[in-house]
Amino acid sequence: MNMSSLVKQTRQDFSFHLPTRIEFGYGKSSRLAENLVTLGVNRVFIVSDKGVESAGLLSGIISSLQDSKIVSELYLEVEPDPSLETIDRGAEYFLSGHYDCLVAVGGGSVIDTAKGIRIVASQGGSIRDYAGVDKIVSSSAIPLLTIPTTSGTGSEVTIFGVYSDWKNNVKVTVTSQHMAPTLTIVDPELTMGLPQNMTAASGIDALAHGIETYFSLRSCPASDALATEAITTVGSHLRQAVVDGKDKEARIGMSHGSLLAGMAFNNGFLGLAHAIGSALSGHCHVPHGIAIGLLLPRVVEFNAQVCPLKAAKIAQLLGVEGEDETQLAGQAAKAVAFLVREIGLPTRLKELNVPEDRLAAIARDSFQSGMMRFNPRQPAEADVLDLLKRVY
Repeated sequence: MNMSSLVKQTRQDFSFHLPTRIEFGYGKSSRLAENLVTLGVNRVFIVSDKGVESAGLLSGIISSLQDSKIVSELYLEVEPDPSLETIDRGAEYFLSGHYDCLVAVGGGSVIDTAKGIRIVASQGGSIRDYAGVDKIVSSSAIPLLTIPTTSGTGSEVTIFGVYSDWKNNVKVTVTSQHMAPTLTIVDPELTMGLPQNMTAASGIDALAHGIETYFSLRSCPASDALATEAITTVGSHLRQAVVDGKDKEARIGMSHGSLLAGMAFNNGFLGLAHAIGSALSGHCHVPHGIAIGLLLPRVVEFNAQVCPLKAAKIAQLLGVEGEDETQLAGQAAKAVAFLVREIGLPTRLKELNVPEDRLAAIARDSFQSGMMRFNPRQPAEADVLDLLKRVY
C-alpha cells in the first residue's frame, strides 16, 4: 500500500475535539454512584426503555444509587427512533421533578433522547428549535452521564442527536458541541444479553461509522487512526458476537470498536449511507442499523471509484489479502456485503416491505441530510435512486 498517496486523500490541517470523559471497562457501570457523588448530584432522572428494564440492566444501577442516598426516577417512554414529542415530554418531566442530573442507560435512541431532554430542559423551547448545526448557544449546567447497552451507535460520545418528525416523515438532526455527554461509562458486561438481531444491526452501524468517516471529506489523521482501528476491531469481533452473545472477548471488542467509531465520526462526520438511511427510516420506519446494512456495500462500491486507495485499505482491514491496490479496492464492497450476509441482516428492501413507489421520494429526501456533503463522491438524485433500486 502506497501510504504517501493515501495520506493525500486526508486533510493535513485539522481540529479535533472530544469533550466527553470516557470510562471503559467490564463491570464499570457498578461505579455510577461514585461518579455521581463526585459531581455532587442528589436527584437523578434516568432515561431508558422498557426493553432495558425487562432485561434487568437497571436493577444494579438503581440499587447502587439507593446505597449512596441518591434519589432516582425512571423515564421509560423512549421508542426506537425517538419522536420530537418524546424529547419535549421528557424535558417537562425532568423540570417538574427538580432533578439535577440525567443518566441515559440504553442504546442510541435512549442516549439521544437524554441529550435532547438536557437541551430543552436547560434552554427552553422544543428540540425542533435546535435542528441543524450550532443552534445551541451555550452549554448546559445539567450533567449527562451515558451508559450504552448496545455496541453500535457511538452516541455515548458524539455531538449529535437524531429525532423523528413523524408528521413530515423526516429525521431531524441536532449538531452541537453542547450535545456531548459529560461522562460515558462503557461497560461491555451490559451488552452480554443483547439479542442476535440487535447485535448484528448495531454492529454494522459501528462498522459504517468507521468506513464512512474514513471516506469523509472531513477525514484527518486523527479521525483516520480511530476509524481504521474501529473497522479492524468491529470486523474482527462482530461475527462472533452475533454467533455467541456470551463471548466476553467478542463483546469487549465490539464495545471498544463502537466507541472508537463514535470518537472518529464525532470529528470526521459521515456520508452517503447515513444520508440515504435517514430518509429511508423517515419514510418507511426501517430500523437504522438494518437500513445501513442494506446500503453500506453499495456506498463503498460507489465511493471506491474516487477513493481507490482508501477502499483498498478497507478491504485489507476486513481481512482481504493481496498487494494489488486496484484489485483490493474492487474487493472492499464485496467484503462488506459478505459480512452483512454472514450476520444475517436483510440484503433487499423488498424483504422489509418497502413500497417500490417510495424510492424516488427517499432518494430526493436523502439530500436533506447534511451528511451528504461530506461524501467524497457527490451523487446526483438519479445516482441515489439507482442505488436504491439496486438494493430493492
